[in-house]
Amino acid sequence: MNLRSLISLPWTALLVAIAPVSCHKPPADRVQGYVEGEFVHVAAPFGGQLEELTVERGDEVTAGAPLFKLEAVAETATRNEAAYRVSQAQATLDDVGKGRRNSEIEAFQAELDAAKAALAYSTGELKRQEMGHRKGAVADRELDAAKALHDRDEQQVRQLEATLVTARLGAREDLIAVARHGLEAAQAALTGAEWKLSQKSQNSPLTARVTDVVFRKGDFVTPGTPVVVLLPPANVKVRAFVPQRLLASVQVGATARVWIDGAAEAVDATVVYIAPRAEYTPPVIFSQQMREKFVFLVELKVVPEVAATLHPGQPVDVEFSGADP
Repeated sequence: MNLRSLISLPWTALLVAIAPVSCHKPPADRVQGYVEGEFVHVAAPFGGQLEELTVERGDEVTAGAPLFKLEAVAETATRNEAAYRVSQAQATLDDVGKGRRNSEIEAFQAELDAAKAALAYSTGELKRQEMGHRKGAVADRELDAAKALHDRDEQQVRQLEATLVTARLGAREDLIAVARHGLEAAQAALTGAEWKLSQKSQNSPLTARVTDVVFRKGDFVTPGTPVVVLLPPANVKVRAFVPQRLLASVQVGATARVWIDGAAEAVDATVVYIAPRAEYTPPVIFSQQMREKFVFLVELKVVPEVAATLHPGQPVDVEFSGADP
């Protein structure tokens, strides 16, 4: 129907012809938005040459899957040195906890046996001298000499017995404590060295899609620089900018319907965040009516199965349940 035909129609017919055109507009409770992703940047805290890269852009990886490995010559050497020091400290602790060697104990035992034999002889000699002294056949000097010899042999036996007991014991408690602390320090150093070595190889912290690989095999990676960028399904969300007239009907935890281009049906989503402040216009203008200037950022989550099929930047339509037109 052209303009000349419209002019020739009666006013009633003209209103009927214009009505369908003027009344056709998109649903007032549907807003436009886009898919956003919170990326996970996987990096190593230490630098080095990239030796292994086990993923490519677009791969799907599970939690714990290997991503990349940096050269670790220095870290491996440090770990090995720490392991040797642990073995050394353990041997020291074991040694101080033991008594003297068997050969030394046998030598002490032999000396004790000889001293006991000498004591037995001096004891018999003392008894003979005492008997002779009572009969007047032994002078006081000879009796005193026999007593001195006996006392010396008796003291020698006691000394060697104490030495043998000590030889069978370990080191003093304070020396054992020092050796134990040395072992603990060596073990702590080994733990630190093993952690540093493990950080040269990075695994995926989550089940995710590889969205980017920043370095290639042979590149030198500086400490803390991301090598692989991941996008877990749980980090995919929908962002929509809601006009203030609909804000009262949108609450955190409320359900919504997300319409995706090319999809036969809408998918369910849940409101997880509402911005506390209004924005004058959204960063990317998806408004269907330019007269609506003040909008509020609303973020929604979809189930992981659906999130895995979405791509950041993809435009969508969002329809909130219970919103008044």
